[in-house]
Amino acid sequence: MKAKHLHKPLDILVSDMEHWNERPLIYQFFEIVQIIEGEGTRIVNENKFSYTKGSIFLFTPLDCRGFESLTHTRYCSIRFSEVFLEQYKSQHEKEKVIEWLKQLEAIFTHHNRFEEVLIKEQRDCEMITSLIENMVVEYNGKASYFNENLQHLVILVLNIISRNVNPQQVISNATMDEPLINKILVYLHQHIHCPKNLRIKHLAEQFNLSANYIGEYFKNLTGNSLHCYLTQYKMNMVEQRLMYSEHSIGQIADDLGFSDESHLSRQFKKHKGMTAVAFRKQFKS
Repeated sequence: MKAKHLHKPLDILVSDMEHWNERPLIYQFFEIVQIIEGEGTRIVNENKFSYTKGSIFLFTPLDCRGFESLTHTRYCSIRFSEVFLEQYKSQHEKEKVIEWLKQLEAIFTHHNRFEEVLIKEQRDCEMITSLIENMVVEYNGKASYFNENLQHLVILVLNIISRNVNPQQVISNATMDEPLINKILVYLHQHIHCPKNLRIKHLAEQFNLSANYIGEYFKNLTGNSLHCYLTQYKMNMVEQRLMYSEHSIGQIADDLGFSDESHLSRQFKKHKGMTAVAFRKQFKS
């Protein structure tokens, strides 16, 4: 299972589909894609859906995504991490944003495995198009308060896309048809901040598997051991916070379920070859 990571909290690009390389992959961040022109096929989690000019997609960190173009295709891609939407927020607001993103990830991870996102109202399509155009202008212009403005624009687009999906129908479909490995991956992402919910014994009970078998099952389906997958995913979240948040290392450790700051630092040094403090200083310099 190949994956690609985002190296900054927000990235916006307008490009031709010829430059959409190394697909399909799991990109471990959220991504909104709008087709500016062209026709072809969108591949998501081994499902194929046609796209045309104006088509809009929302991918979650768990979605394996790719495209096959039939005619020359130009697209706009907005990629962002959890850290981007947490910036400039109070602690209470951050907690609400994190919980909201968990819900979005669960809803759309299931939805993308069964059907395409259809924007039902024409006014919603027009509104999303306008918001994305403004995002591109803000991102390229980088005028005063552009980060805060981009944050609000992304949230607006996500809210409009979300109201075009029926969560109850998604949950009903997912309960019947969702493969077990997908349920496990969604659960891991939702509980990455809570170590006790990620223990082998707890996961085995949660998914009605034996403690001896769940690790083997996970590796057979993903190509990674459960421990390696969780460590890599959590370290990516630590990196994002070190680079783009003002949180202290102690706060990051607490947010992500490390026992204390020294525990995070030991794990991070093992992963990156340098301490969290040194990594942050290197990035800021």
